[in-house]
Amino acid sequence: MVVFKGRTPLLNSLMGQWQLTPIEAGSLGSIALFGMMVGAMTLGTASDKFGRKKMILLCIILFSLFTFLCGFAQTPGQFAVMRFIAGLGIGGVMPNVVALISEYAPKKIRSTLVALMFSGYAVGGMLSAGLGIWIVPTWGWEIMFYLGCIPLLLLPLIMKLLPESLGFLLRDNKDNQAKTILAKIDPQIVATHQYELVRQEVVARKIPILDLFSEKRAISTIAFWISFFMCLLMVYALGSWLPKLMQTAGYPLKSGLMFLFAMNIGGMIGAILGGHMSDKFNLKSVLVTFFILGAIAITLLGFRSNTYFLYFLVMIAGAATIGSQILLIPMWRNIIPCISVPPAWAGRRVWEELAPL
Repeated sequence: MVVFKGRTPLLNSLMGQWQLTPIEAGSLGSIALFGMMVGAMTLGTASDKFGRKKMILLCIILFSLFTFLCGFAQTPGQFAVMRFIAGLGIGGVMPNVVALISEYAPKKIRSTLVALMFSGYAVGGMLSAGLGIWIVPTWGWEIMFYLGCIPLLLLPLIMKLLPESLGFLLRDNKDNQAKTILAKIDPQIVATHQYELVRQEVVARKIPILDLFSEKRAISTIAFWISFFMCLLMVYALGSWLPKLMQTAGYPLKSGLMFLFAMNIGGMIGAILGGHMSDKFNLKSVLVTFFILGAIAITLLGFRSNTYFLYFLVMIAGAATIGSQILLIPMWRNIIPCISVPPAWAGRRVWEELAPL
C-alpha cells in the first residue's frame, strides 16, 4: 500500500503511461484505503464467527495475490479493482492481528509487542522508497507489485506457526487444541494441571459498533477517533506530499525520497522506543510527549534550515506521527472489549479515508 504514496518513481511512471491527472492518480491511491475500511468492517468482524487464524490467512491471500495482479493491469480501471480487493485483505488482517497479539502478549510488554509488530509499516515505507529509487527506473513500475507475492510464498509457514485465538477455541469447544497451545506457552502449567479453562460468553450486538458507545465508552471512543484522525492526517500529509514539497523547495527527487525514507526510519524508532517506554512508564504520558514533540518538529519544518537539521526534524515528525498512531492502538485495545476491535478499527479507517482529503 505504501508504494503508491507520494511523487515516487512508481507513481510518476503510472501517471506518464496512462496519462493520469494528479486527481485521477490520487483516486487510485484512495481506492485502496476505501477497500481497507470495508475489509475492516466485514472480514474483521467475520473472525468472531470463523476464527482469527482463518481470517488472517484469507486476508493474506487477498492482499498478496491482488497486489501481485496489479502488476498486470492494463488500464486504470483494472488497477483500481485490484487495489480495492487488496485493500480488503489489508483492512481485514490488521484488526485480527491486533486482537491476536493482544490476547497472547504478556500485559507488562503488550505495548512493546504491538508497537514492534506495527513498526513493519515503517519498514515497508523505507523499503518502498529505497526500492523505488533503485529498481523502478530499470525494471518498470510493475516490479513493485510483483514483489507482493512474497507473503503467498510464506503462507505454509504462517499456517504452521500462527496460533488460533484461545477465546475462539473455547467458544467452539476445542479444548484439546487450546491445551496444546497452552503447553507451548508454559509446559509446566499444563504438566501440573495448574490451570482452568473458562468459557467467557460474549454477547454481541446486532450492530457491533454500538459496543463502542456502551458502558460509558462514548467519550473515550470519540477522543480516540479524533486522535487517530490527527495522527493519520499528518502521516498521510507527510507521506503523500513530503517528496513533492521538497522538490518544490529546490531539492532533487532522490533527496525528496530520502526525506520520506528518514520519516519512516523515525516512525520505526518511535514505535519501538515508545512501546518500550509505555510498558516501563505510562502510556498516556508517552503519547502526550510524542504529540508535543511532533507539533514542534512539524512547525519547524516550515522554516528553511540546514539539510541535515531538516532530516532530523523529519525523523522526529515520523516518530511522533507514525509512532503515536501505533501507540494509540494498545491503549485503545486496553479499553474496548475484544469483540469490538474490528468495528473500532473500521471507525479508524473512516478517519484514514478522510485524512488525505
